[in-house]
Amino acid sequence: MIFRKAIISGPHAIRQSAVPPHPSILFSCSDPSGVGQTSAGPARILIVEDDFLVASDMEMALTEAGMEIAGVASSAEKALELAEAERPALAVMDIRLAGKRDGIDAALDLFGTLGIRCVFATAHHDTATRARAEAAHPLAWVSKPYTMATLIEAVRDALKEAQGKQG
Repeated sequence: MIFRKAIISGPHAIRQSAVPPHPSILFSCSDPSGVGQTSAGPARILIVEDDFLVASDMEMALTEAGMEIAGVASSAEKALELAEAERPALAVMDIRLAGKRDGIDAALDLFGTLGIRCVFATAHHDTATRARAEAAHPLAWVSKPYTMATLIEAVRDALKEAQGKQG
């Protein structure tokens, strides 16, 4: 929080007021339905994306939407390592990743070993790719290019679906 001094007249010459560093939209924090949150707190999301700028934008948007980021991985190996340690509610997964293995390999490992499902956020969503990924039981596909609002909506819907099947 940034504090800005406001000059006012009268006996109290200076008063401090809290001003946010930039305008922000609150999503689930002000949402009484609690979508995107668990009883223990905000939903934990793993971001698996090898483009640093895209991953940073995703992290900021999901955090501002009231979710907690369990970690950011740029490879399938790092995704599995973070998921084992952090146990996120779901992963937002790109198909093309750094390293020899791709996002489908990572999604299959996450689902097969930990039961963690994903939302694919990728430019690669042709029929063959979707068929290969089907065994990971993805909760959604978001096609690049997408807006952060679209991604947030897909993640919220995925969380709702995942929580509905657990409960």
